[in-house]
Amino acid sequence: MQTTKFRGNPFYLGDEDIAWVENTLASMTEDQKIGQLFFLITYGKDAAQTENIVNKVRAGGVMCRCMPIDELTDVLGEMQKKSAIPLLVAANLEAGGNGIVAQGTLVGSQMSVAATGDPENAARLGEVCAEEGRAVGANYAFAPVCDIDYNFRNPITNTRTYGADPAVVAECASRYVRECQSRGLAVSVKHFPGDGRDERDQHLCTTVNDLSCEEWDKTYGAIYSRLIKEGAKTFMVGHIMQPAYSKALNPALKDSEIMPASLSKELLCGLLRGKLGFEGLIITDATTMAGFDAAMPRNKAVPAAVAAGCDMFLFTKNLDEDYAFMKEGVKNGTVTRERLDEAVARILALKASLGLHRKDNRPSLENALKVVGCEKFSGYAAKVADESITLVKEEEGVLPLTPEKYKRVLVYDIESGENPLGYARASGIFEKVRPLLEKEGFAVTRFVPRPGNEGKTMAFRDIADNYDLILYFCNLATKSNQTTVRIEWLNPMGSNVPRYVTSVPTVFISTENPYHLLDVPMVRTYINTYGLNDATLPCLIDKLAGRSKFVGKSPVDPFCGKWDARR
Repeated sequence: MQTTKFRGNPFYLGDEDIAWVENTLASMTEDQKIGQLFFLITYGKDAAQTENIVNKVRAGGVMCRCMPIDELTDVLGEMQKKSAIPLLVAANLEAGGNGIVAQGTLVGSQMSVAATGDPENAARLGEVCAEEGRAVGANYAFAPVCDIDYNFRNPITNTRTYGADPAVVAECASRYVRECQSRGLAVSVKHFPGDGRDERDQHLCTTVNDLSCEEWDKTYGAIYSRLIKEGAKTFMVGHIMQPAYSKALNPALKDSEIMPASLSKELLCGLLRGKLGFEGLIITDATTMAGFDAAMPRNKAVPAAVAAGCDMFLFTKNLDEDYAFMKEGVKNGTVTRERLDEAVARILALKASLGLHRKDNRPSLENALKVVGCEKFSGYAAKVADESITLVKEEEGVLPLTPEKYKRVLVYDIESGENPLGYARASGIFEKVRPLLEKEGFAVTRFVPRPGNEGKTMAFRDIADNYDLILYFCNLATKSNQTTVRIEWLNPMGSNVPRYVTSVPTVFISTENPYHLLDVPMVRTYINTYGLNDATLPCLIDKLAGRSKFVGKSPVDPFCGKWDARR
């Protein structure tokens, strides 16, 4: 590969940087080059995992799941100390520093940022992710999410996106990219060729972006083009098919031969590198997903991803096996020596563009404690919470809520289960809300269903005569490996359904999913918060009480196209 390309967008390397890339590449054995292709994962302090990453595989990068600040700085310090070539260190820094460190600031979901209507909040999000990330040893954000939330049934995009308007997505993502990279943290535009069209989850099957080439160019393509010009250093490719472009770029391609982007030379070399002109690093999305595994046998898919145009391979299902598959792919020519050198050169160029070869990359706990969770960043989070909360629809005369109008309040809380990947923003919503309501002077009762079927359920008068107000707090977070985000009502016979809306003033608050009006169209006062940070519930109470205005604007259609939900 011509390393002179690295002088331009997005790496902008000087002579000394290019010399380091060339000299390092020339000195590497084939096994060392193969190791650089792998981007592995760490969940915490684990001597065996550290050994695998830095000595056994000699990986090019490591992704961190969220862990305590002292453990994180220790783990990354040890890994960088033992690595002959500095490691790329990444995390899902989509909503704040909380994506990598337990004490990090949760600024807000990308959708909450978009709901503020102020792109400067996207820049603030980028600032927090970069500063808190770098303080604990990260140099790479697996963000921003540049998917467009066209399909309200998609269980994974949702609040992780900047919404359904490509122009808003482009502007917010651009501000994030600019701010993040100016502070020394590489970004990863994800998930090319674009999630949000399909209602399925690529963790569970290969999904589809079904737009025509012309429609794609005006939407996803326009976003990607802008971010490439903005200097985004890397793209993360999804296990998502784009049939229109695959066939346009290869008319001989049969339907059965269409591959997800992570395995598609048409989409990677023809579209992303060719038509869009991207010269940065391409990394797969997690290859542990069924969307990748189901496309072809894994022994073929592992090297095929690199052969198709991916420079780095994210995660392994079985470390020894996948490493052996990659080695065999190089040996049998699936990955040519030229293609291997090209991928490794880009990996080294990304590292050089971040200056990793010129500095000590071990984080300082003392410095991290000064940056992570600081007052300035907490202020950003409070600002996003205050400006994003959206009053979607309002029944005349219900708001504001005061104990003089509604002394006796019945609270229905609807919770999601534990989320192992950390997308859920909160749990125990009733325990958080109750003291805030009681401080306002309300007498609060939690709804508990009464056992029994027809003829034996709770009487209408039990609710209508004993409560002045009904509040719903629905905390159902989107997450991977699920097929839908809908409310599952309690037995018997949906006992917690909003059935008293014509008898008792009712307010429904969704703290996570902005699309619950699909299931509660009868509700006449409905509010979205797009997630919970430390400031969200206090800000919400202020707005319900009339001390603060609702100023958030929905970045998506909260009515899900249903006419009855608007009534």
